[in-house]
Amino acid sequence: MDPTSLPASIAASEADLSGPLEPTGPRVGADRGTPMTAIRVLLDDGPVQAGVWECTPGGWSITDRPNTEIVHILGGEATITDADGSVRNLVAGSVVVLPRGWSGRWDITATVRKLYVTIEGS
Repeated sequence: MDPTSLPASIAASEADLSGPLEPTGPRVGADRGTPMTAIRVLLDDGPVQAGVWECTPGGWSITDRPNTEIVHILGGEATITDADGSVRNLVAGSVVVLPRGWSGRWDITATVRKLYVTIEGS
């Protein structure tokens, strides 16, 4: 990524964070419920993507995460269970980093909206 090609800054307004998102359909790999997702991409620049993502209740496992994700929960409730059994309850204001290679489980109990940044290859 060439730093000179990036904008000086990217500002997200309250409307960007709380406004309507584009539906993207069912969460692939869900094994509990039928969680439906929606997204608004704020930045898509090669290995880095940032945006707002929302998902209705449901659950799924992740094995050997291919990228790093930094998450700030804007609303809703979820539980993340690491492969070793460690449990984190996520609510509005929670921040979590899921490193490349992470394995575990997401279980959403109340529709979650999150601000995310993913970094490929890190």
